[in-house]
Amino acid sequence: MTKRVVLIGHPVAHSLSAAMQQAAFDDQGIDAAYELWDRAPLALGDAIAEVRGDEFLGANITIPHKERVVPLVDRQTDEAHATGAVNTITREGHRLIGHNTDVPGFKAALDALVGRQKMPRQAVVLGAGGGARAVVYGLITEGFQRIVVFNRHLHRAEAMVKHFGRSAAHMELRAMPWHESIIEAELAKSKVLVNATSIGLADDVSPIPADVIPPELLVLDLIYSRTRLLRDAEAAGSTIADGELMLLHQGAAAFTLWTGRPAPLEVMRAALSSARAGGVRSAEGEPAGDAAAAEPELAGVETGAGGGNGSSAD
Repeated sequence: MTKRVVLIGHPVAHSLSAAMQQAAFDDQGIDAAYELWDRAPLALGDAIAEVRGDEFLGANITIPHKERVVPLVDRQTDEAHATGAVNTITREGHRLIGHNTDVPGFKAALDALVGRQKMPRQAVVLGAGGGARAVVYGLITEGFQRIVVFNRHLHRAEAMVKHFGRSAAHMELRAMPWHESIIEAELAKSKVLVNATSIGLADDVSPIPADVIPPELLVLDLIYSRTRLLRDAEAAGSTIADGELMLLHQGAAAFTLWTGRPAPLEVMRAALSSARAGGVRSAEGEPAGDAAAAEPELAGVETGAGGGNGSSAD
């Protein structure tokens, strides 16, 4: 019997994850199909109940469900519990286990961005959705000592900071109002900037003005393309990376959870590149156009929010 893995989100019309995971299943000779389920929030409970069936290996969860799905699983891993967000589900019998593979995906992207330098200790994060939660938790567990979060809706950033209060007790984690002068001042004191919003996903715009970006910054945009932010940062002398590596590694971690096998990274990388070249722009169907403008904090990576440009952002 062909096993099933589903991506549950709203919307999920185009998916880089589908191309990447199906290529991995096929390469490994695993009889499994990766399906896209567009489910509105009111239908999420029924969709999760269906995933308990024996034909399912598990599921991916993308926006806007990464936080909503938490009470619907039977158990969470430490990373899912710590972030308050689930992007991957596995089955143990009829019990569902919630994971957050965005965290190891982000750490892989951060390590590649930092390279052989010593890991920095101060960062600025833009956004407060599911992707931002994985980013902040990843930074905390990497030993960062000061993280400042900016979000268009300050209360969401404040809520996220409060959520991490216990795990961040040893360091300074703050939410600040989204004002250009404040962002500029914080960037001058930081080494890392992570964009976990959808700003730049649908239009060629940047969340911050080019002239507030200092040289020698490390800039990671969870969106999977060469965004205006990344181009501006590179012009300023910064080191840049988009969200594709995060998408790849979170997907690889999910593949291993479902199958118990090492992920064929190069096969998955090639499938991503091919899908992007073919015009697929979203990792999991993140909102674009009016929808993205209305909700600038992406809910989560596919979250490397990924994807062409999609975004790992939440």
